[in-house]
Amino acid sequence: MSKSGADTAPTPSNLDALPLFPLNTVLFPDGRLPLRVFEKRYVDMVRNCMRDGAPFGVCLIASGEEVARPGHPTQPEAVGCLAEIVDCNMEQLGVLLIETRGRQRFRVLSHVTRDDGLLVAEAELLPDDVIDCKLELLGECLTALRRIVTSMHSEFPDKSRLPFAEPYLWDDPSWVANRLCELLPVPLKAKQMLMELPDAGMRIEIVHRFMRQHHIV
Repeated sequence: MSKSGADTAPTPSNLDALPLFPLNTVLFPDGRLPLRVFEKRYVDMVRNCMRDGAPFGVCLIASGEEVARPGHPTQPEAVGCLAEIVDCNMEQLGVLLIETRGRQRFRVLSHVTRDDGLLVAEAELLPDDVIDCKLELLGECLTALRRIVTSMHSEFPDKSRLPFAEPYLWDDPSWVANRLCELLPVPLKAKQMLMELPDAGMRIEIVHRFMRQHHIV
């Protein structure tokens, strides 16, 4: 079975029952996140999201494990990213392979754990990035990203294995900054900090400094 993101319903600015999927990863807006879903609570969540044309929230795990145990709850970071399901297939009975795209960031105001173990949050959407970039830094970052993407296309002719999803928004500073942040070999807490920054220009400056230190630009 499959579902295109074109039929998804508009997302309200405040979300009072947002299902959360805490993971050991940081999802950025426009990022690609394939998932293999097999826990019943998340299989049910995916089915409900597809039925309603609604996203779920991806948050980095602040403490605890992906598979929560009684008495050991999973605590998500306060800022996450909406995940829109763009494709879903059943690998085997009870196991779903889903393809998601990062959309808007949100802040968790409160959350509860349902009887089935699913975290559900009251959340508010965060505004889109402020775009205030130094053109020289942006240009060097864009050149580096184009070079990386060209190399990846040569290494992985099968586009389904690429970390980025088309279309490539080369003229969008937020898109360029976010894709480079995804590639940086830095701890997840650092990626979380980068994702939370409200200004694409700040993200570009930090990424550029890192790449210069490591002789990438």
